[in-house]
Amino acid sequence: MLLLAAFTNSLQAQLISDSIQIEGNYRTFHFNTPAQNLKRPSLVFVMHGSGGNGKGMMNAATRMDQQARTENTIVVYPDGYKRYWNECRKASPALANVENVNEQAFFDGMIKYFTKQYRVDPKQVFAVGTSGGGHMAYKLALTMPDRFRAITAIIANLPDITNLDCTPAGKPVPVMIINGTLDSVNPYNGGAVNLGGNVTMGEVRSTDRTLAYWAGLAGYQGQPQKESLPDVDPNDGKTIERYTYKQKGKPEVVLLKVIGGKHDYPNDVDVHQEALRFFKRQLQ
Repeated sequence: MLLLAAFTNSLQAQLISDSIQIEGNYRTFHFNTPAQNLKRPSLVFVMHGSGGNGKGMMNAATRMDQQARTENTIVVYPDGYKRYWNECRKASPALANVENVNEQAFFDGMIKYFTKQYRVDPKQVFAVGTSGGGHMAYKLALTMPDRFRAITAIIANLPDITNLDCTPAGKPVPVMIINGTLDSVNPYNGGAVNLGGNVTMGEVRSTDRTLAYWAGLAGYQGQPQKESLPDVDPNDGKTIERYTYKQKGKPEVVLLKVIGGKHDYPNDVDVHQEALRFFKRQLQ
């Protein structure tokens, strides 16, 4: 009986890797076989950081992936072009940026793929990314706001205006930001992003300016509501404050300020599960 259950579970969560051709490049993505009897499911893209890949990102989002299977949601882990994204940082030396690969066409193609194969609801598409993947999430919100219901960017700030090579659509969307105050790669207070050695990605805005951009776009004024989250792991040297702009008729905009956080994930919350909860709130 136990063997049968294990076999059944493995069938339910079999890894699938596929690709679509975008302007001469085969772009790949990975996902676990969806649960049975989905009805117009939501679609969540999870983007890896610079130098990573989709399969590696699956390990970081295991809990969210398992939870999504019970909540009528398909989670997809795309691969960047040669391990990087063509996001909005003009100074990025990544080939994805140098060759100006068409990321919008890639994500649009994946949305069409899952709409056809699994009948996902195209009005319930979300994206969460870490570091370079967070920058990719920002790009999707900036340039494809009609295709994405909400995004979450983890340890990433918007590029400084002098380093921005995207043309924003200017349409507000729900955004959650999760940044650490001691992050030396993505400086909380803004400045140069250095990946080590001589690899620089140009300058980013501060977290406060990034939050203010999305809040201003959504029409908020004044200060957000502040809440201190429980310090679940007092040994990790981090605490979290949540700042929320939320008003009926306006997109929700949230910052999780990880005090003492570096270029990593806090232990007090599972950031991907937190993103999934944020996404689900936008459907209520």
